[in-house]
Amino acid sequence: MTTIEQLGARAKAAKAAIAAASTGKKNECLEKMADALWAERAYLIAENEKDLAAGRANGMNEGLLDRLALNEKRIAGICDGLRQVAALDDPVGIIDSGWTRPNGLRIVRTRVPMGVVGIIYESRPNVTADGAALCLKSGNACILRGGKEAIRSNKALADIMRKAIESCGLPADILLLVEDISRETATAMMKLNGYLDVLIPRGGAGLIRSVVQNATVPVIETGTGNCHIYVEKTADPEMALNILENAKTSRISVCNAAESLLIDEEAAEKLLPLMKERLDKYSVTWYGCERTREILPGILPAGEEEFGKEFLDYAISCKVVSGVDEAIAHIARYSTGHSEAIITNDLSASEKFLDRVDSAAVYVNASTRFTDGGEFGFGAEIGISTQKLHARGPMGLAELTTMKYKVYGSGQIR
Repeated sequence: MTTIEQLGARAKAAKAAIAAASTGKKNECLEKMADALWAERAYLIAENEKDLAAGRANGMNEGLLDRLALNEKRIAGICDGLRQVAALDDPVGIIDSGWTRPNGLRIVRTRVPMGVVGIIYESRPNVTADGAALCLKSGNACILRGGKEAIRSNKALADIMRKAIESCGLPADILLLVEDISRETATAMMKLNGYLDVLIPRGGAGLIRSVVQNATVPVIETGTGNCHIYVEKTADPEMALNILENAKTSRISVCNAAESLLIDEEAAEKLLPLMKERLDKYSVTWYGCERTREILPGILPAGEEEFGKEFLDYAISCKVVSGVDEAIAHIARYSTGHSEAIITNDLSASEKFLDRVDSAAVYVNASTRFTDGGEFGFGAEIGISTQKLHARGPMGLAELTTMKYKVYGSGQIR
């Protein structure tokens, strides 16, 4: 039996205990996990600094280093996320619907855990805590496989949380970390049939593509974020500037950051110079269509690659459009289906945008940065699904459960 198969067997053996755990026991466990992580924050930061040092030595870019970094504020956020998950309603056992058939059979559809959830992710150690918390509260065991960039951080997080789980009387093996971060173990995890009930990739386009193409276990695809801000001609200029600045620059390394700006031709000449001036504070590199470059001389040309790119950097593509229909058509061509926003004071334009843009989250007069489990009230999140089967958008507790039909009879035969 391979190392990955051994982890699968351990998780499978532990899943019954967490599936049967009461809501109170799960919440106690989450609170203890949060307390333990906060108590060990100095140790976590020290281990994380080793990962950061290795990343810098290997030439990791600023956006990825930002994803990797832990500090007291981020650890506090992780702990708050665990407590928020504890405060959420438990989806396990919820009756979705029920009915009685003409033959007297009473059918009740209820929510039950998936079983064993695998998560493959890259350089964000907070996913270790988020994934563990959501899987635990939804009654699932989990096998986590982070990237080599964060192995020390992930191991420290997992070790602390496993001890907290054990202190609550639950098996530590409901949370398992793959410590062998070779490519071979990732491939083996994608084919862990008989042990994994679902596999969720969370990371860049290359990782997600690899999992989707190679996995033989069921996959929920989380997506990259080529997110758009469309400034319609009636938009309030100051609102547009503030939303663009927030969506593009508040955190460049996340999938809900804006990567492309669309602006109505009637507003472009006045607003684009102000927008560039606002983003110049962050040294943002602009790529523009021909009309954008006429208004903003000296910026770089944008083509197919730039319009379709998730930069994860201080860079943005820009296109001047004739109106809402062209904006929607551009988004349909280049979007990854994550999050898009329209800035407008025109109700009909906003409704058309909401109805016709086919993305997981569509905003009117708000930043795309809100596409997040915590911001949507889900506590932590397992990822942002850009597919349409089973889950779409921020994935919280309900998305980590499935359905079971409980059928009550009185001797019926068919």
